[in-house]
Amino acid sequence: MDALLIFHIFIACLSVLFTFFLFIKPSLNKIYINYVLIGITFITGTMLIFKYSSHLAEICFTGIVYLCYVTVGLVASHHKLAQSSGK
Repeated sequence: MDALLIFHIFIACLSVLFTFFLFIKPSLNKIYINYVLIGITFITGTMLIFKYSSHLAEICFTGIVYLCYVTVGLVASHHKLAQSSGK
């Protein structure tokens, strides 16, 4: 297995877990950290697409599912953080 693929999977899983914990206890610093994790995931994913161009439909579907999950988590965390700071 390629080291880039292992790193990509590790960062993506870390980002998914971090999104879950971010929703439970949101903070602005954690949101920025999650943005960095998401960015690294997309950079490594793009590099993997160019390296292994086969199974592109499966790769894109998985990326879309990942993007939907972290986007919903980030929006919910932003909303929860705004509500808690507004009180």
